[in-house]
Amino acid sequence: MAVHSLLLLLFAVSVLVVAADEEPFIGVNIGTDLSDMPHPTQVVALLKAQQIRHVRLYDADQAMLVALAKTGIQVVITVPNEELLAIGQSNSTAANWVSHNVVAHYPATNITAICVGSEVLTALPNAAKILVNALKYIHSALVASNLDRQIKVSTPLSSSIILDSFPPSQAFFNKSLNSVLVPMLDFLQSTGSYLMLNIYPYYDYMQSNGVIPLDYALFKPLPPNKEAVDSNTLLHYTNVFDAMVDAAYFAMLFLNYTNIPVVVTESGWPSKGGSNEPDATIDNANTYNSNLIKHVLNQTGTPKYPGIAVSTYIYELYNEDMKPGPLSEKNWGLFDANGAPIYILHLTGSDALLANDTSNQTFCIAKEGADPKMLQAALDWACGPGKVECSAMRQGQPCYEPDNVIAHSTYAFDSYYHKMGKTPESCDFNGVATVSTTDPSHGSCIFPGSLGRNATFTNVTAPSMNSTASDSSSAYNPHSSELRIRSLLLMVIGFLICGVVLL
Repeated sequence: MAVHSLLLLLFAVSVLVVAADEEPFIGVNIGTDLSDMPHPTQVVALLKAQQIRHVRLYDADQAMLVALAKTGIQVVITVPNEELLAIGQSNSTAANWVSHNVVAHYPATNITAICVGSEVLTALPNAAKILVNALKYIHSALVASNLDRQIKVSTPLSSSIILDSFPPSQAFFNKSLNSVLVPMLDFLQSTGSYLMLNIYPYYDYMQSNGVIPLDYALFKPLPPNKEAVDSNTLLHYTNVFDAMVDAAYFAMLFLNYTNIPVVVTESGWPSKGGSNEPDATIDNANTYNSNLIKHVLNQTGTPKYPGIAVSTYIYELYNEDMKPGPLSEKNWGLFDANGAPIYILHLTGSDALLANDTSNQTFCIAKEGADPKMLQAALDWACGPGKVECSAMRQGQPCYEPDNVIAHSTYAFDSYYHKMGKTPESCDFNGVATVSTTDPSHGSCIFPGSLGRNATFTNVTAPSMNSTASDSSSAYNPHSSELRIRSLLLMVIGFLICGVVLL
């Protein structure tokens, strides 16, 4: 038992090292089964407007690769399944594919990875025996072009190949696939690549016959007695996504692979379904994708590896009206073919990523869980040296209710944010504020963004929050000794916790 625990600890540390190489990100898959597919330049314009910096293509469309050139957007391209057999049987065919689809576009188009097929082991089992050859041939072509360090090679797998996925500590890959999976994992480990995994809690929920609660699938907060507990590790799981990611890590550990990180190449929720799909709704799609984005970007990690977030590509950018199958298959998109959002994501703190309100309405609000004393300090500053007009929050005025520091500071923060032209630095307030696409207006309390007062005061110098301006006796300096000591203590506690974890 002690040896097993030591192995798990070493595994956690090795994953930490791998995961620390880059910040986790949210990307988007771009399917093309639309009757009116937008032109590549329109697609790229939408990506830029939504500040999407990572995309995955299901092919290597030349027009898309040209349109993505010089944008800085990181692009994952795909060897389609129908081309897999030819590439897996011929090194020269693989070399030609890389020459035509990678070398011809790189580095102007920032290609970062190649998906060799998609869910080959489940969708195209007859090609399984040549999958590893295809991976190696594509990688060899990159080596010949000196691009193997810049571009990873892997293949997206369906999470259905992981058996006994709960509890995660008992998970293992379908053993009938080991003859392919073992050399594939050898390849991923030796090339420093990652396991690509498609995770769909929607299907897990639908197929569970009521065993999986909807809230558990949607990342909704659960009371402790509703959390799923791994009886072997005693870790508590609050959502399907984390449980599946940890199951993948344990399945790799079962085969003695301990340092291959996971990237989720597909995950999402449909916004519309047939009569037998009652939970394919706009509200559920919004809830799932909003919570997924926050979960990844907040670097929450999983119960087994807290703080080690898993980069994820949302399925998908557009609704695909030509997709075969049930109605839900056509309705996984964040946007319609015209670029209009299917719904406005409930996001805060995502730095405008996928803030898919095409009217570009953004607001500055108090962060969830922010220290009330810090909020009060920032509120005092905004209504003092920050020179925000705070009279609307006085008793009897439209924004007095609710009478609490969160509501009042949100109004003050947003007023300052719009006064300063919505610059990112004007919505910080020592870390207790964040940009949101959700209008915080309520009742007769209308926020500046709702009124369209977006003027940029280019000749105004924003007062520093260090200001001790004498014209405001109520101003509270957020850089006071008390707050500096508090921040220092939090930092020390953080280092101590890290030290305990590593020990």
